[in-house]
Amino acid sequence: MSVTLRQLKYFIAAAELGQISQAAIQLAISQSAITSAIRELEETVGTALFLRGAHGVTLTHSGRTFLNHAYNILSSVDEALRMPGAAEEVSGRLLLAASYTVIGYFLPYHLQRLSQLYPRLDIQLHELNRSAIEEGLIANRYDMAVLLTSNVANPDLAVEHFFGSPRRLWLPARHPLLAADAVTLEDVSREPFIMLTVDEAAYTALRYWNETPFKPDVRLRTSSVEAVRSMVANGSGVALLSDMVYRPWSLEGRRIETVQLKDPIPPMNVGLAWRRGAEISPAMQVVRDYFRHAYTAQRGGAG
Repeated sequence: MSVTLRQLKYFIAAAELGQISQAAIQLAISQSAITSAIRELEETVGTALFLRGAHGVTLTHSGRTFLNHAYNILSSVDEALRMPGAAEEVSGRLLLAASYTVIGYFLPYHLQRLSQLYPRLDIQLHELNRSAIEEGLIANRYDMAVLLTSNVANPDLAVEHFFGSPRRLWLPARHPLLAADAVTLEDVSREPFIMLTVDEAAYTALRYWNETPFKPDVRLRTSSVEAVRSMVANGSGVALLSDMVYRPWSLEGRRIETVQLKDPIPPMNVGLAWRRGAEISPAMQVVRDYFRHAYTAQRGGAG
Protein backbone atom coordinates (compact mmCIF):
# COMPACT_ATOMS: atom_id res chain seq x y z
CA MET A 1 0.00 0.00 0.00
CA SER A 2 1.43 3.41 -1.01
CA VAL A 3 1.16 6.71 0.83
CA THR A 4 -1.24 9.21 -0.76
CA LEU A 5 -1.26 12.99 -0.66
CA ARG A 6 -4.74 12.81 0.84
CA GLN A 7 -3.43 10.79 3.77
CA LEU A 8 -0.62 13.28 4.33
CA LYS A 9 -2.97 16.28 4.27
CA TYR A 10 -5.34 14.64 6.75
CA PHE A 11 -2.45 13.59 8.99
CA ILE A 12 -1.02 17.13 9.04
CA ALA A 13 -4.39 18.67 9.85
CA ALA A 14 -4.92 16.27 12.77
CA ALA A 15 -1.37 16.86 14.03
CA GLU A 16 -1.69 20.65 13.91
CA LEU A 17 -5.13 20.84 15.51
CA GLY A 18 -4.82 18.01 18.03
CA GLN A 19 -8.35 16.76 17.37
CA ILE A 20 -9.80 14.65 14.59
CA SER A 21 -13.04 16.58 14.89
CA GLN A 22 -11.28 19.92 14.35
CA ALA A 23 -9.35 18.55 11.37
CA ALA A 24 -12.61 17.35 9.84
CA ILE A 25 -14.11 20.81 10.28
CA GLN A 26 -11.14 22.53 8.69
CA LEU A 27 -11.10 20.16 5.70
CA ALA A 28 -14.91 20.01 5.39
CA ILE A 29 -14.98 16.20 5.46
CA SER A 30 -16.19 13.54 7.87
CA GLN A 31 -14.24 12.46 10.94
CA SER A 32 -14.40 8.87 9.74
CA ALA A 33 -12.59 9.82 6.51
CA ILE A 34 -9.69 11.30 8.49
CA THR A 35 -9.63 8.39 10.95
CA SER A 36 -9.50 5.86 8.11
CA ALA A 37 -6.79 7.78 6.24
CA ILE A 38 -4.59 8.02 9.34
CA ARG A 39 -5.11 4.32 10.14
CA GLU A 40 -4.08 3.42 6.58
CA LEU A 41 -1.06 5.70 6.86
CA GLU A 42 0.03 4.06 10.13
CA GLU A 43 -0.31 0.62 8.57
CA THR A 44 1.83 1.72 5.64
CA VAL A 45 4.64 3.25 7.70
CA GLY A 46 4.40 0.43 10.24
CA THR A 47 4.14 2.47 13.43
CA ALA A 48 1.69 4.49 15.49
CA LEU A 49 1.78 8.19 14.63
CA PHE A 50 -0.68 9.36 17.28
CA LEU A 51 -1.57 8.65 20.88
CA ARG A 52 -5.36 8.67 21.14
CA GLY A 53 -7.02 10.17 24.20
CA ALA A 54 -10.51 11.12 25.31
CA HIS A 55 -10.00 14.74 24.27
CA GLY A 56 -7.79 14.49 21.22
CA VAL A 57 -4.65 13.10 19.66
CA THR A 58 -0.97 13.82 20.29
CA LEU A 59 1.97 12.88 18.11
CA THR A 60 4.22 10.00 19.10
CA HIS A 61 7.97 10.38 18.65
CA SER A 62 7.62 8.65 15.27
CA GLY A 63 4.69 10.92 14.48
CA ARG A 64 6.74 14.06 15.10
CA THR A 65 9.49 12.77 12.85
CA PHE A 66 7.01 11.79 10.15
CA LEU A 67 5.32 15.21 10.35
CA ASN A 68 8.51 16.89 9.14
CA HIS A 69 8.69 14.46 6.23
CA ALA A 70 5.02 15.10 5.42
CA TYR A 71 5.60 18.86 5.30
CA ASN A 72 8.57 18.38 2.98
CA ILE A 73 6.67 16.01 0.68
CA LEU A 74 3.70 18.34 0.24
CA SER A 75 5.97 21.33 -0.23
CA SER A 76 7.88 19.47 -2.94
CA VAL A 77 4.67 18.46 -4.69
CA ASP A 78 3.44 22.05 -4.59
CA GLU A 79 6.67 23.23 -6.14
CA ALA A 80 6.48 20.57 -8.86
CA LEU A 81 2.89 21.18 -9.81
CA ARG A 82 2.66 24.87 -9.15
CA MET A 83 -0.70 26.46 -9.77
CA PRO A 84 -2.39 25.96 -13.13
CA GLY A 85 -1.38 28.87 -15.31
CA ALA A 86 1.12 30.19 -12.80
CA ALA A 87 3.82 32.35 -14.28
CA GLU A 88 6.97 33.13 -12.35
CA GLU A 89 7.60 36.11 -14.57
CA VAL A 90 4.68 38.00 -12.99
CA SER A 91 6.25 40.99 -11.28
CA GLY A 92 5.26 44.25 -9.71
CA ARG A 93 4.15 45.62 -6.37
CA LEU A 94 0.92 44.76 -4.56
CA LEU A 95 -0.23 46.91 -1.65
CA LEU A 96 -2.14 44.41 0.47
CA ALA A 97 -4.12 45.37 3.57
CA ALA A 98 -5.18 42.84 6.18
CA SER A 99 -6.86 42.79 9.56
CA TYR A 100 -5.32 41.55 12.82
CA THR A 101 -6.97 38.13 12.89
CA VAL A 102 -6.14 37.42 9.27
CA ILE A 103 -2.49 38.36 9.72
CA GLY A 104 -2.14 36.40 12.94
CA TYR A 105 -3.93 33.18 12.05
CA PHE A 106 -4.34 32.87 8.29
CA LEU A 107 -2.08 34.90 6.03
CA PRO A 108 1.59 34.03 6.85
CA TYR A 109 1.49 30.59 5.20
CA HIS A 110 -0.08 32.01 2.05
CA LEU A 111 2.41 34.88 1.83
CA GLN A 112 5.22 32.35 1.99
CA ARG A 113 3.62 30.26 -0.78
CA LEU A 114 3.07 33.33 -2.95
CA SER A 115 6.70 34.34 -2.53
CA GLN A 116 7.73 30.89 -3.77
CA LEU A 117 5.34 30.91 -6.70
CA TYR A 118 6.04 34.50 -7.71
CA PRO A 119 9.53 35.53 -6.53
CA ARG A 120 9.36 38.78 -8.49
CA LEU A 121 6.06 39.84 -6.92
CA ASP A 122 6.58 42.45 -4.18
CA ILE A 123 3.71 42.19 -1.66
CA GLN A 124 3.72 45.04 0.83
CA LEU A 125 1.50 44.16 3.78
CA HIS A 126 -0.35 46.68 5.97
CA GLU A 127 -2.27 45.76 9.14
CA LEU A 128 -5.41 47.85 9.70
CA ASN A 129 -8.90 47.58 11.12
CA ARG A 130 -11.83 47.03 8.76
CA SER A 131 -12.98 50.64 8.48
CA ALA A 132 -9.45 51.82 7.67
CA ILE A 133 -9.09 49.01 5.13
CA GLU A 134 -12.34 49.95 3.41
CA GLU A 135 -11.42 53.64 3.31
CA GLY A 136 -7.93 52.83 2.02
CA LEU A 137 -9.25 50.63 -0.78
CA ILE A 138 -11.68 53.30 -1.92
CA ALA A 139 -8.91 55.93 -1.82
CA ASN A 140 -6.56 53.65 -3.82
CA ARG A 141 -3.98 53.51 -1.00
CA TYR A 142 -4.23 49.72 -1.14
CA ASP A 143 -4.83 47.43 -4.09
CA MET A 144 -6.50 44.56 -2.24
CA ALA A 145 -7.30 43.34 1.24
CA VAL A 146 -7.58 39.98 2.95
CA LEU A 147 -10.07 40.36 5.76
CA LEU A 148 -13.14 39.03 7.53
CA THR A 149 -15.57 39.50 4.68
CA SER A 150 -18.65 38.98 6.86
CA ASN A 151 -18.11 42.49 8.25
CA VAL A 152 -17.62 44.35 4.95
CA ALA A 153 -20.52 46.72 4.38
CA ASN A 154 -19.28 49.24 1.80
CA PRO A 155 -21.18 48.77 -1.50
CA ASP A 156 -18.26 50.30 -3.40
CA LEU A 157 -16.12 47.24 -2.63
CA ALA A 158 -16.11 43.94 -4.48
CA VAL A 159 -15.86 40.99 -2.10
CA GLU A 160 -14.98 37.36 -2.74
CA HIS A 161 -15.42 34.84 0.08
CA PHE A 162 -13.09 31.85 0.25
CA PHE A 163 -14.05 29.92 3.35
CA GLY A 164 -16.01 30.14 6.56
CA SER A 165 -14.48 29.16 9.90
CA PRO A 166 -17.17 27.75 12.24
CA ARG A 167 -17.58 29.30 15.67
CA ARG A 168 -17.68 26.96 18.67
CA LEU A 169 -17.91 27.19 22.41
CA TRP A 170 -14.52 27.08 24.14
CA LEU A 171 -14.47 25.32 27.50
CA PRO A 172 -11.83 24.31 30.04
CA ALA A 173 -11.08 20.61 30.43
CA ARG A 174 -13.66 18.66 32.48
CA HIS A 175 -16.28 21.41 32.24
CA PRO A 176 -19.80 20.01 32.91
CA LEU A 177 -21.09 21.19 29.51
CA LEU A 178 -18.69 18.76 27.81
CA ALA A 179 -20.92 15.92 29.02
CA ALA A 180 -24.19 17.53 27.86
CA ASP A 181 -26.13 15.96 24.99
CA ALA A 182 -26.70 19.42 23.50
CA VAL A 183 -25.50 22.90 24.42
CA THR A 184 -27.41 26.10 23.62
CA LEU A 185 -26.87 29.82 23.98
CA GLU A 186 -29.19 29.65 26.98
CA ASP A 187 -26.68 27.30 28.63
CA VAL A 188 -23.84 29.65 27.70
CA SER A 189 -25.68 32.64 29.20
CA ARG A 190 -25.40 31.00 32.63
CA GLU A 191 -21.60 30.85 32.39
CA PRO A 192 -19.06 33.67 32.94
CA PHE A 193 -18.23 34.84 29.41
CA ILE A 194 -14.93 36.12 28.02
CA MET A 195 -15.64 38.50 25.14
CA LEU A 196 -13.04 39.03 22.42
CA THR A 197 -13.22 42.53 20.93
CA VAL A 198 -10.56 42.57 18.20
CA ASP A 199 -11.72 42.72 14.56
CA GLU A 200 -15.27 43.59 15.67
CA ALA A 201 -15.66 40.21 17.35
CA ALA A 202 -17.85 41.67 20.09
CA TYR A 203 -20.14 43.37 17.57
CA THR A 204 -20.44 40.15 15.58
CA ALA A 205 -21.21 38.16 18.73
CA LEU A 206 -23.94 40.54 19.82
CA ARG A 207 -25.62 40.20 16.43
CA TYR A 208 -26.38 36.51 17.00
CA TRP A 209 -26.99 36.93 20.73
CA ASN A 210 -29.59 39.62 19.93
CA GLU A 211 -31.58 37.07 17.94
CA THR A 212 -32.25 35.23 21.21
CA PRO A 213 -33.82 36.28 24.55
CA PHE A 214 -30.48 35.61 26.27
CA LYS A 215 -27.41 37.72 26.97
CA PRO A 216 -23.83 36.70 27.69
CA ASP A 217 -22.62 37.27 31.25
CA VAL A 218 -19.51 39.16 30.17
CA ARG A 219 -16.75 39.15 32.81
CA LEU A 220 -13.92 40.41 30.59
CA ARG A 221 -13.62 42.23 27.29
CA THR A 222 -10.21 41.89 25.68
CA SER A 223 -8.54 42.37 22.31
CA SER A 224 -6.10 39.52 23.05
CA VAL A 225 -6.89 36.04 21.76
CA GLU A 226 -4.19 34.65 24.03
CA ALA A 227 -5.88 36.27 27.05
CA VAL A 228 -9.15 34.59 26.09
CA ARG A 229 -7.34 31.29 25.66
CA SER A 230 -5.72 31.51 29.10
CA MET A 231 -8.88 32.68 30.87
CA VAL A 232 -10.89 29.81 29.40
CA ALA A 233 -8.21 27.18 30.04
CA ASN A 234 -7.86 28.34 33.67
CA GLY A 235 -11.60 28.04 34.27
CA SER A 236 -12.38 31.76 34.51
CA GLY A 237 -15.03 31.68 31.81
CA VAL A 238 -16.11 30.38 28.41
CA ALA A 239 -15.88 31.93 24.94
CA LEU A 240 -17.42 31.60 21.50
CA LEU A 241 -14.70 31.86 18.85
CA SER A 242 -13.88 30.49 15.42
CA ASP A 243 -11.94 27.35 14.64
CA MET A 244 -9.36 29.46 12.80
CA VAL A 245 -8.04 30.92 16.07
CA TYR A 246 -8.53 27.76 18.11
CA ARG A 247 -5.56 25.95 19.61
CA PRO A 248 -6.02 23.07 22.08
CA TRP A 249 -3.57 24.48 24.65
CA SER A 250 -3.15 27.77 26.51
CA LEU A 251 0.23 29.38 27.07
CA GLU A 252 0.23 27.72 30.51
CA GLY A 253 -0.15 24.30 28.89
CA ARG A 254 -3.76 23.80 29.97
CA ARG A 255 -6.28 22.10 27.70
CA ILE A 256 -9.12 23.90 25.90
CA GLU A 257 -12.06 21.88 24.57
CA THR A 258 -14.70 22.92 22.03
CA VAL A 259 -18.40 22.17 21.67
CA GLN A 260 -20.69 22.74 18.70
CA LEU A 261 -23.74 24.70 19.84
CA LYS A 262 -27.23 23.58 18.95
CA ASP A 263 -28.17 27.17 18.07
CA PRO A 264 -27.12 28.37 14.60
CA ILE A 265 -23.99 30.52 14.89
CA PRO A 266 -22.65 32.22 11.74
CA PRO A 267 -19.12 31.28 10.68
CA MET A 268 -16.25 33.74 10.42
CA ASN A 269 -15.82 34.28 6.68
CA VAL A 270 -12.46 35.13 5.16
CA GLY A 271 -11.81 36.45 1.67
CA LEU A 272 -10.58 39.25 -0.57
CA ALA A 273 -11.87 42.76 -1.17
CA TRP A 274 -10.95 45.46 -3.69
CA ARG A 275 -12.47 48.65 -5.05
CA ARG A 276 -15.39 47.86 -7.30
CA GLY A 277 -14.57 48.80 -10.88
CA ALA A 278 -10.83 48.99 -10.25
CA GLU A 279 -8.53 47.77 -12.99
CA ILE A 280 -7.27 44.32 -11.99
CA SER A 281 -3.49 44.43 -12.32
CA PRO A 282 -1.46 41.26 -13.04
CA ALA A 283 -0.34 41.26 -9.40
CA MET A 284 -3.94 41.44 -8.17
CA GLN A 285 -4.98 38.74 -10.63
CA VAL A 286 -2.38 36.20 -9.55
CA VAL A 287 -3.21 36.72 -5.87
CA ARG A 288 -6.91 36.31 -6.54
CA ASP A 289 -6.28 33.22 -8.68
CA TYR A 290 -4.00 31.78 -6.00
CA PHE A 291 -6.71 31.93 -3.33
CA ARG A 292 -9.38 30.73 -5.75
CA HIS A 293 -7.26 27.72 -6.63
CA ALA A 294 -6.24 27.00 -3.04
CA TYR A 295 -9.76 26.88 -1.66
CA THR A 296 -11.52 25.47 -4.71
CA ALA A 297 -8.95 22.65 -4.74
CA GLN A 298 -9.40 22.08 -1.01
CA ARG A 299 -13.17 21.77 -1.34
CA GLY A 300 -12.85 19.59 -4.43
CA GLY A 301 -10.34 17.33 -2.74
CA ALA A 302 -12.58 17.00 0.28
CA GLY A 303 -15.45 15.91 -1.92
